[in-house]
Amino acid sequence: MKLPIYQIDAFADAAFAGNPAAVMPLQQWLDDSLLQRIAAENNLSETAFLVPRGNDFELRWFTPEVEVDLCGHATLASAHALYEHMNYSADSIVFHTRSGALTVARAHQGLVMDFPAPTLLPLAVDNAVSSALGAVAIDAAVPQSNPSMVVYAFRTEAEVTALAPDFRALLASIEHAVIATAPGDQHDFVSRFFGPQVGIDEDPVTGSAHCCLTRYWAGRLGKSVLSARQISARGGDVACELRGDRVVLKGRAITYMIGTVML
Repeated sequence: MKLPIYQIDAFADAAFAGNPAAVMPLQQWLDDSLLQRIAAENNLSETAFLVPRGNDFELRWFTPEVEVDLCGHATLASAHALYEHMNYSADSIVFHTRSGALTVARAHQGLVMDFPAPTLLPLAVDNAVSSALGAVAIDAAVPQSNPSMVVYAFRTEAEVTALAPDFRALLASIEHAVIATAPGDQHDFVSRFFGPQVGIDEDPVTGSAHCCLTRYWAGRLGKSVLSARQISARGGDVACELRGDRVVLKGRAITYMIGTVML
C-alpha cells in the first residue's frame, strides 16, 4: 500500500518556521492502531488524516501518542494541502471532526479557520504547576466543555519567554496541557504551549490553544480582534477574532516536503 504524505509548515510563510504537520489523504479509514503507528513514525506534533465525505472531508488528528479532539495547525495544513496539491477549488472546505464541522476558507494572504470558542472558567493557580513551569502565574482558567488544556497567565512577555519547564514535574503535577500567556510587547498577547501529557513537551504553534486564548484575551483587553504570536523556538503569528461562540483564526502555510508512505 502506497499513501501520499505532505509535510506542511503551518502558521508560517517560510520553511523552518511555524508548526510542521503531516497531512495524509486516504480513500477510506484505516484501522485506528495503524493510524496511530503512522503518526508515531512521522514523529511530528500532529499527523492529519483526511477521508472524502461528498464535497466535504472527515478529518482526524494524531500526536505520536494519542488522537486529539481539536488541532488548529494541522487543520490549516490540511486545507493548504488540498488547495495547493489536490486541486480543491471551492472557496471554503468543511471538515467533519470530533469538534464538529470546521470550515476553512481562502482569504487574502492566508487561510481563515472557523472554530468553536470555549467558555472559560476561573481556576486557582496551582503551586506545583507554577513550580514545574519555573514562575508563578497571576491567573488561570480552564475551558468548561473540553478541559484538555489550561491557561496560565503571567505579567510580561519576558516572563513567558524565560520559562524553562521541568517536564517530568509538569507531567506529575497536572493532567492537562498548559498554555502560558502574557500581554505581548508587539502583539496583543503571546503564548507558549506545554503538552507532555500528549507526548509534546513544547508545541511550536498551537491553533487549538488560540481558541482558548482568544476568548481569554478578548475578555481581558475588551476587544474582539487580536494579534498573537506563539514564542516557541520556531515561532508563529496568528490573527484571532472572537465572533460570539466562534473563534476565527487566520494564518499562512508552506509546503516543506511531499512523499509516499510505503506500507
